[in-house]
Amino acid sequence: MTPPHEAPATFNNPILPGFHPDPSVCRVGDTYYLVTSSFEWFPGVPVYRSKDLVNWEQIGHVLDRPSQLAMKDGMKASQGIWAPTIRYHDGLFYMITTAQNSGGNFYVTASDPAGPWSDPIWLKDAPGIDPSLFWDDDGTCWYTGAGWIEGGQRWPNENRIYLQQLDTGKGRLVGPRLNLTSGHAANARWTEGPHLFKRNGKYVLLVAEGGTGHHHAVTIHHADKITGPYVPDHGNPVLTHRHLGLDAPISTTGHADLVETQNGEWWSVMLGVRTRHRNNLLGRETFLTPVAWQDQTLVYNPGIGRVLESDRRPALVWSPVPSPTPRDEFATPKLGLQWNFLRTPFETWWSLEKQPGSLSLQLRPQSVTKPENPSLVARRIQHFRFRAATRLTLSPAAPSETAGLVAMQNDRFHYRLLLCQHDGQNVISLRKMEAGVETEVASHPWPSPEVVLALEGNMLAYTFLVGSSLEDLRPIGPTQDARVCGTSRAGGFIGPFVGMYASSEGQPSTNTATFDWFEYLPGPEASP
Repeated sequence: MTPPHEAPATFNNPILPGFHPDPSVCRVGDTYYLVTSSFEWFPGVPVYRSKDLVNWEQIGHVLDRPSQLAMKDGMKASQGIWAPTIRYHDGLFYMITTAQNSGGNFYVTASDPAGPWSDPIWLKDAPGIDPSLFWDDDGTCWYTGAGWIEGGQRWPNENRIYLQQLDTGKGRLVGPRLNLTSGHAANARWTEGPHLFKRNGKYVLLVAEGGTGHHHAVTIHHADKITGPYVPDHGNPVLTHRHLGLDAPISTTGHADLVETQNGEWWSVMLGVRTRHRNNLLGRETFLTPVAWQDQTLVYNPGIGRVLESDRRPALVWSPVPSPTPRDEFATPKLGLQWNFLRTPFETWWSLEKQPGSLSLQLRPQSVTKPENPSLVARRIQHFRFRAATRLTLSPAAPSETAGLVAMQNDRFHYRLLLCQHDGQNVISLRKMEAGVETEVASHPWPSPEVVLALEGNMLAYTFLVGSSLEDLRPIGPTQDARVCGTSRAGGFIGPFVGMYASSEGQPSTNTATFDWFEYLPGPEASP
C-alpha cells in the first residue's frame, strides 16, 4: 500500500485482477462503485468502492441471500449472473442484471451499496440479456437490453439492442419496445452490453460487439432523441485490440462502461485478458483507461488508442486501501468477502463455530465433478505466479470420504489434491479432470489425519505439494498443466479458483473436514 505522500504518477492494469468480467461503474460525489459478473459463483455480484478509480476495496456482494439468487443443482458452468449494471438515482442504488437459467432479468435496490440489497424485482417481459438503466432529465427511467430480434436475424449472429421505459414504481416495463441498433456494421456480431448516456443534449449508446473473445470491441452510436434513430460513429470501433494480433499482452477488450470524475475527466472500465503464450490463464479482468470526447467521437486513450498495462493515473487524490491479508485464520464470525461457493447454498454446510479458529466443512454427497453445490469454499486465482496452501484435518471413514485443495475452472476442468482412503489406509491423491475425463496423477500413503496441501502456480505450470508443515512441503506427481484451469482450454466465461473442498462423493456421511487456515501469496509479476 503506497502512502498518500508517495502517490505514483501511473497505475497498473488490471485494476481488478483475476475473474472480474463485465465491469460497470458509477460515481456518487467523490466515491466510485463498481460491480462485475459472477456467473455460477455465490454470493453474486461483488461490489467495490474507490476514491481514485485505481485502488478498490470490496465492500460486499449485491446478491448474498438465496431469496435473491437461486442457482440450483444442474445449472451448468458459466450460467448464472451475467453483466450487471450499477447506477445511482435519487438517493438509491440500482443493480440490474441477468440471471441466466436462474430467473431472467431483474433489478435490486439499496440505500448503501455495501448492503443489504432488496429482494429481486423480476421483469417478466424483458427478453434477452445485459440490461442497463438510464434516467433522462425528466426523471423517466429507460431500460436497454440485448437480444430482442423482432422478425428474425438478418445475418448470422445478429443481435439487437432494444429500449423500453421502466416504471420503477410498479417494477415493470411499459410502453413500446424499440430496436435501436444491431451494431456499427451490416454484419456486426453479438452486439450486447448496452449503456446509455446523455452529453450536450444528445444521446450516446455504448455497446459491445464481436463476442467476448479475441474480436471483442466497443462501439458508440448517437441520436438526437432517446428513441433514435441511432447513427454509428465514424470512429467505430472506438476500442478493440483484435488488430494487435494473438501475441498482444492484453486482448479481448470490450464490454465497457463510462464515468465522469468530479474534475470533469472521463474514464472507461472494460474487461480484458492478459494473454500469456496465447493463453487466457486468469479469466477476463477489469481494466481502466482514459477517454476523451473529440467533437462527438469518444476517443480511447488519446494518441495511443489501446489499453495499456501501465498508464497515467486519474487526477484524483491517491487513496490506497488496505492490502489483502495473505492468510485467513478463520477467526471472524463470518467468512471473508474473498470466499465463494459454487451455486447457491440452500443449507449451511460450513461452520466457523464448530471449532473456533478453523473452518469446518461437512462431507456431503455433492461433488465438484458435477454441476451442483458441493462443500467448496474458494477464492479467485489472480496472479500468474502464486502459492496457495491450507492445513487440513480429516479421518476418512470410507473410500468415498475425501477433502483437500481444489484448483478449478469448472466441474469438467480442474485438479483435486485430496486426503482420502484406499484399501483401509489414508493416502494423498492428486486427480486431474480434463474435458470430463478423470485421471489419478499420483497417490502417496499418508498415515496422519493432518496434512498441509499446497499449489504453486508458475505461468503454464502447476506444482502440487504435500507436507506436515509449510517448511517440509514436497511435490506430489509431475508438474501439471495450468491451462487445464484456463479459459482457452476449458471454455466458458469464468476464471480459475482455488479453495478448500470436502465430499462423500455420492454417499451419505456425517464426517467433517477441518481447515486451520488458508493462505494465498502472489509471486513475482509475470511478463508477457
